[in-house]
Amino acid sequence: MVATVAKAPARSAASRSTPAKVAAPAPTLGGIRGRSKISRFAAFLLGTLWLVFVLAPIYYMVLISFRSPGEYLTANAWLPTGGLTLSSYSAVFDSPGIGTYFRNSAELALGTIVVVVVLSLAAGYRIVQRGSRFSAVSFRVILFGIAIPIQAIVIPLYFITNKIHIYDTMYGLVLVLGASLIPVAVLLMVNYLRLIPRQLYDAMAVDGAGPWTTFTRLVIPMARPVLAVICIYAGLGAWNSFLLPLILTQSNNDTVLPLGMYRFASTDQYALNVPVVMAVVVFSVLPLLVLYIGLRRQFVQGIGGFALR
Repeated sequence: MVATVAKAPARSAASRSTPAKVAAPAPTLGGIRGRSKISRFAAFLLGTLWLVFVLAPIYYMVLISFRSPGEYLTANAWLPTGGLTLSSYSAVFDSPGIGTYFRNSAELALGTIVVVVVLSLAAGYRIVQRGSRFSAVSFRVILFGIAIPIQAIVIPLYFITNKIHIYDTMYGLVLVLGASLIPVAVLLMVNYLRLIPRQLYDAMAVDGAGPWTTFTRLVIPMARPVLAVICIYAGLGAWNSFLLPLILTQSNNDTVLPLGMYRFASTDQYALNVPVVMAVVVFSVLPLLVLYIGLRRQFVQGIGGFALR
């Protein structure tokens, strides 16, 4: 007992002799502000460079579309010198086929958007809501379509569409193009619907809501951002589609705008009218710009949702 009491002061003295840890000095406000200014300047510089790289081709395309073929070959390509003209746009709008090409591209884009949005929304809701083994296997089978490029199966698609009598039809082209875009759309939809808290589904069930009510009152309103992303994705894919319309259509009544550009490209067998081609490209970009402007807010929210996942 005496030995125990005698050892206790020794341990306390040893603990007092241990030097205490000194806290690291807090960063000064000036250092934080200095790094913040440098990071903001670097971000501004990189953003400006990226903006220049993006806008330079658009500026070149628009400027060339206002030149005549002779001025395109002689004048400075980056300066609005030598005179500007609307002759290229007049040649485009005076063509008898431009209205048909534009209408076909609009029908193809709208039909593809409807098919992709409806099927991806229904499939994504079913996969997330059920959570069964069959749903997981179905999801993996759908994602397998991402690994198959559409260029590798155009010949089988040609024979299949010809066999079931949808070759050289607009609805056949909508079905094939929509099927090629569905795997990525389902992937986006499933990943976004998984962000909806499970408690919301349970609350709807407690209130007596069935699957259809939950789908229309909860899933569709909360999925608007990802629906905007899918609309833009499907619209871009359909509007700019070239290979599938080239293989699966042959009549002039089903020619879309990218194929119709060939009719404006050449003035004769050996010459290429570049200003007219640029005018057609500018004309074809305008609907996509309108689509993006109309859905830009939901598009940004959808991209932000994926970033915060």
